Amino acid sequence: MKATGIVRRIDDLGRVVIPKEIRRTMRIREGDPLEIYTDNDGEVIFKKYSPLGELSNFAGTYAEVLHKTGGFPVVVCDRDHVVAVSGVPKKELLERRVSSALEEMMEERQNFALAADKSRSLQPVEGSDRLALAASPILAAGDVCGAVVFLKEENSAAAADAEIKLIGAAASFLGRQMEE
Repeated sequence: MKATGIVRRIDDLGRVVIPKEIRRTMRIREGDPLEIYTDNDGEVIFKKYSPLGELSNFAGTYAEVLHKTGGFPVVVCDRDHVVAVSGVPKKELLERRVSSALEEMMEERQNFALAADKSRSLQPVEGSDRLALAASPILAAGDVCGAVVFLKEENSAAAADAEIKLIGAAASFLGRQMEE
């Protein structure tokens, strides 16, 4: 754990303000759920709650099936980090932060498909050179929870209609699983 040097008081309603710098750094947005942990030393720890993170084993299995069906590497992420990978080494992408471009795509609830002229590209994971072939946000109960992404391979040109529909169906399916 890293000390920030920031001290805040609890108000009469039991609230604590998380400083803007920390919210920006940790990508905590208004309305984001936080999990609260305590330990025997009296520490209280706030952790961003990821409903998709709880389905990470299921998402991993689904990513494997999607990779075998679609033939492209697959990344499943929550709003902040990659939670499941198939078709590329896991240590290359797993637990990495999503890019601001993918985050923006999710917030706008838009699908992405690589065009033949490559006029628009999407790098889904920070610190990785891999580009997206197709991506779709995961929606559960009207809220954005993450995204499913097919990664572009060297020999792939543009996203075909089949890949776009397959990635959209995967996002819809994972969204429904989170609602149950």
